[in-house]
Amino acid sequence: MNFKSDNEAPAHPAIMDALVRANEGYATAYSEDRFSRELDARFSEVFDTECNVLPIATGTAANSIAIAEISPPWGAVMCHELAHIHNDEGGAPEFYSAGAKLVPLAGDHGRLQAQPLATAIDAAGRHGVHNVKPCIVSITQATECGTVYRPDEIRGIAEVARERGLALHMDGARFANAVSWLDCHPAEVTWKAGVDVLSFGVTKNGAMTAEAIVVFGRPEWLAGMERRRKRGGHLLSKMRYVSAQLLTMLDDDLWLKLAADANARACQLARGIADSPNAALEWPVEANEVFMRADPERLQALKDKGFEFHIWPGHDDLARLVCSWATSEEQISQLIGALY
Repeated sequence: MNFKSDNEAPAHPAIMDALVRANEGYATAYSEDRFSRELDARFSEVFDTECNVLPIATGTAANSIAIAEISPPWGAVMCHELAHIHNDEGGAPEFYSAGAKLVPLAGDHGRLQAQPLATAIDAAGRHGVHNVKPCIVSITQATECGTVYRPDEIRGIAEVARERGLALHMDGARFANAVSWLDCHPAEVTWKAGVDVLSFGVTKNGAMTAEAIVVFGRPEWLAGMERRRKRGGHLLSKMRYVSAQLLTMLDDDLWLKLAADANARACQLARGIADSPNAALEWPVEANEVFMRADPERLQALKDKGFEFHIWPGHDDLARLVCSWATSEEQISQLIGALY
């Protein structure tokens, strides 16, 4: 049973049906098809504000293109020390931006806090041109610890950024899981809270290969992002297959329903771990990722029984278990039973 990553789950049947529909006949290439042309209006409905949307195939490209457009090569991106852009993207943000520096900061449970962020930004420019210039704050929603930023936390971070002339980027690879857990309107944790640009992910949430860059209120960024998308090799000739997935996810709030299912399974698993004498939760479970402490021998015994999960880098007693839309209650029950 696979708890390694929601990336390893199958695509949802509705996505496969959407791909079949998108495959009918010919369509204009390079994001000029009818599916791609619908994205701005559909996302604007979902977020209740005017949105400019670029479909794209990977989260790494979405994050890196957004960052590269906002930050010059001598800029700095303030992020959490566990952020995906810092630890898991092979230097892509630096590569796409021609050298912008990621500045990792500490924060409890994978989240930045406003006051330490303000202190770090203010300290970063004390030596003038000898320092990189802070240009962007990037936060991850949900975080790499499986926790979620509340709207007031985002507003506090956005205020710090805005007062210092920085933009606020949100890496939303698991944005749906965060919104579902918060049970709020997506606007409340994005543009209304001060987010300027969102990397909107659905690949982890049941799509095949589909992400989007969503820009709030800064249409002047679009031309540069479009050129960076092309120059970086991410303007797909048959973009209709990406855009059709995005539209299907928005239909009848499928993106939130699938995330709610994954979150529910993670909560079920968390309850079982909390009740077990042989394991403990490392962080609060607020989305679809569960981090479990257990003896290395017990973790290996679980693997020997056929349960797949990641041992967190740098630890031999910390496991990450990820639930997806396809994770069943029975699978969770079997894992919990194996802990005893």
